Amino acid sequence: MIELEGVPELIDPVMVAAFEGWNDAGDAASTAVGHLDREWKGEVFAALDAEDYYDFQVNRPTVWLDGGVRKITWPTTRLSVVRIGGEKPRDLVLVRGIEPSMRWRSFCNEILGFAHELGVEMVVILGALLGDTPHTRPVPVSGVTSDADLARTMDLEETRYEGPTGIVGILQEACTHAGVPAVSLWAAVPHYVSQPPNPKATLALLNRLEDLLGLRIPLGELPEDARAWQLGVDQLAAEDSEVAEYVQTLEEARDTAELPEASGEAIAREFERYLRRHDGGGPGQPPGGHATESGDVPYLRDTSSGRTRPPKPQRPGTPRPKDGEKPEDPPAGPDENPSQD
Repeated sequence: MIELEGVPELIDPVMVAAFEGWNDAGDAASTAVGHLDREWKGEVFAALDAEDYYDFQVNRPTVWLDGGVRKITWPTTRLSVVRIGGEKPRDLVLVRGIEPSMRWRSFCNEILGFAHELGVEMVVILGALLGDTPHTRPVPVSGVTSDADLARTMDLEETRYEGPTGIVGILQEACTHAGVPAVSLWAAVPHYVSQPPNPKATLALLNRLEDLLGLRIPLGELPEDARAWQLGVDQLAAEDSEVAEYVQTLEEARDTAELPEASGEAIAREFERYLRRHDGGGPGQPPGGHATESGDVPYLRDTSSGRTRPPKPQRPGTPRPKDGEKPEDPPAGPDENPSQD
């Protein structure tokens, strides 16, 4: 372990983690944690030793110039802490990195060592997967856990998945065996437009995290970026009749499946979120949570309109990426396994 700074004293801490790679379709999960770190000005206090967990031929270091001096940035996982002000302040421990190439059990033990030392009350791991979901509808986000009691008290699904897994699944099980409450939040990314970034999926994960923890997260430009992303995909899909027809099929299937949920709990959650965002926040957090910067992943913009335009959607039938084809818990249900990056 590389100690960068002293470990701080924390208030009611929750650990929120995301990892680039197999469990991060559209970079939605890692971008969500990056957004939290940037908006709340996270302070890095530790990083895992890259030599222990990464194959540098898979995740290569980068060289850059700092005032004419060449420096190297190594792929790793960093831990930072953010303090959320207000009447009931609390801290988040943010874990952001790359899925390790080796020694996963040791990797998880290091993360859990920090969780224990910092008094973390719960671990929330964010993930994103590829699914048969239309880009025109709200992004499905499922919350799953291996803890039956936690599933009951927090209205989560108890995982029943069997099959190949990534670091999200391994870390969740490590937390469960160590007696640390752990939850995974999964956003479904349309497989026909899987290229990153996907600000709509990132926004959905942050909204679900708000509901889970009862926080008000400053969203900055994410809502605008999400709308621009959807408009861009609308335009590109409209140019291809085959894609447009396929999207319409997905829309009909989704609307039929979710018709009973048009009211009730879904509306209640949206109303509670609205109230949180319009209450006064902590120091430096004005109502509405306006940010000074957009996401840390550059978006493709149409210079004529200023709107975000994603890469062209893949045609139906185009082979999907082979890496990470079966996530732990797809939103469609604990026994279904749509592909994911």
